[in-house]
Amino acid sequence: MTRFLVSEENPTGHKLENLLIDIRGDILHRCTKIANDTRPEALAVMANNVMILEHITEAIHLAQDSTKILDTAFGKSQADKGGPPRIGVA
Repeated sequence: MTRFLVSEENPTGHKLENLLIDIRGDILHRCTKIANDTRPEALAVMANNVMILEHITEAIHLAQDSTKILDTAFGKSQADKGGPPRIGVA
């Protein structure tokens, strides 16, 4: 059973891309709090966050692409209504 993502067992879960977008927003919010802090530690954390944001953005694009592939091949997911998975085994 998935804890966060929509699945047959978790129809109220989230789409991966939506979770990643929310996480990206949280990181951006934190970045605004340290944007003007010039201490070496803050600069290092900001640099790390920028790289993390780049990776999360790439992951969002991949998740959106997977959703598009599945929607095109099998139609919209019915997992949120308790429907079966579009690919894989239940």
